[in-house]
Amino acid sequence: MSNAFFNVPKAVNEPVKSYAKGSAERAALLKEYERMYHQDPIDVPMYIGSKEIRTEDKKRMAPPHEHAKTIGHFNYGDSSHVHAAIDAALDARKAWANLPWQDRAAVFLRAADLLAGPFRQRMNASTMLAQSKNVFQAEIDAACELIDFFRFNVQYMTQIYQEQPESLPGMWNRLEYRPLEGFVFAVTPFNFTSIAANLCAAPAMMGNVVVWKPAETQVYSAQVIMELFKEAGLPDGVINMITVDGPTAGDIIFSHKEFAGLHFTGSTAVFRSLWKTIGSNLEKYRSYPRIVGETGGKDFVVAHGSANPLEVATALARGAFEFQGQKCSAASRAYIASSIWPAVKQSLVEQVNSFNVGTPGDTSNFVNAVIDERAFDKIAGYIDFCKGQSDAEIIAGGTYDKSTGYFINPTVVVTTNPRFRTMVEEIFGPVLTIFVYEDSQFEETLKVVDGTSEYALTGSIMAKDRYAIDLATKALENAAGNFYINDKPTGAVVGQQPFGGARGSGTNDKAGAAMNLLRWVSARTIKETFVTPTDYRYPFLEQ
Repeated sequence: MSNAFFNVPKAVNEPVKSYAKGSAERAALLKEYERMYHQDPIDVPMYIGSKEIRTEDKKRMAPPHEHAKTIGHFNYGDSSHVHAAIDAALDARKAWANLPWQDRAAVFLRAADLLAGPFRQRMNASTMLAQSKNVFQAEIDAACELIDFFRFNVQYMTQIYQEQPESLPGMWNRLEYRPLEGFVFAVTPFNFTSIAANLCAAPAMMGNVVVWKPAETQVYSAQVIMELFKEAGLPDGVINMITVDGPTAGDIIFSHKEFAGLHFTGSTAVFRSLWKTIGSNLEKYRSYPRIVGETGGKDFVVAHGSANPLEVATALARGAFEFQGQKCSAASRAYIASSIWPAVKQSLVEQVNSFNVGTPGDTSNFVNAVIDERAFDKIAGYIDFCKGQSDAEIIAGGTYDKSTGYFINPTVVVTTNPRFRTMVEEIFGPVLTIFVYEDSQFEETLKVVDGTSEYALTGSIMAKDRYAIDLATKALENAAGNFYINDKPTGAVVGQQPFGGARGSGTNDKAGAAMNLLRWVSARTIKETFVTPTDYRYPFLEQ
């Protein structure tokens, strides 16, 4: 029983280790990476209730940077496994929803400490192997951001529960935050291990049960997430991981009476399709499902004539090409004032040409492989398109090779057309397109930035002129859910920059903030009257 108001440990962002030459963390991570690389291929099951499910249909897993290397297989399921996962979740729901909130909090606080300690290098190494992230990108994602999600969400959960209505004399008004009635379906992407875990963990923390479908290219590290949850004491059936065909899962889940919510990160086209499916099935559900999604982006950098050219060049080099441009927030289009363009160009080309490209096991490599052959072919197609256009010029990169791994050299394109194809369409790879504008056209260029893309995820303004910063901040109010001043448009930190965008970029429910957790509860107001009336007559009725 609960007979006290409990204070949870104050959330503090997990320090990001540097992995500098000679550091203990660098040696430990590379040792774990080599161990996992050379171990016998693993067999990743589906996790349904208390069971680890294996099938005859095995899907091969390979590092994107060495696609001939088999690091394991995962077990592919069918419709029966989707039904089983839903049943397991619903069977676990009552006990989990009724568990005191502090016990749910303790599971995820324990998960955070386990990840900060004994699970850290395993989670990072699995992300390096499966998703081709370098040591630093793995650290800020798979370790630090996920630790922060767990710790800060516990803190946000308590803040939500503490929000209570006023009570006038003679009554007591209370507000309780119930988990949704049914199960939540989490659909997660390959690019961030932390997002994959948080999309299941956030609803679960609020007392919900979850069916989780990870991206097939992230299953290798998804297994480590499930092992972390189990070690932290998450009860069986609260989060069930299935690896099945998307339409197979969708046909069953979106027709199920107990479907209560979708937590999604992925493509805009898929999210819109799922939303339409849910909308067409509304009469089947017990309640209106919650739909939370973070989708595409065509993220921008606007550099005013007062900006420092070296700062602009570095923001572009990091913002566009870290993790091969496969961040939802990666800079993909830039607008540079003509007065600073020569200096920006010189520094940017020098920086990009100095990048080492190769495997994550070599820490001198700034850029690694893109996720798979499909992504490689798509990105290479954009580069080839640029080569054939009279209104575009490639000033850095422009080459690629998939003979060993899916390597694409970071590519910088300059166009004279502000609506050039690669200024408009999402590429999700290491391609940055730049439009150089006349300094006198700054305000007009802001209108172009706002109207060019269907997306509104991240963007930045770089300037010393405070009037220019103010003008851009107002003009681009709806162009980005995360807006940066004098910085690259990537690197949101839980508890500091809640993340999410609107327009074609999603529902802007801000992962890493209390507003996201509010989507996974259904509030109930309770009014208790202490002295109940015994006669219907009001004073105004007296003659």
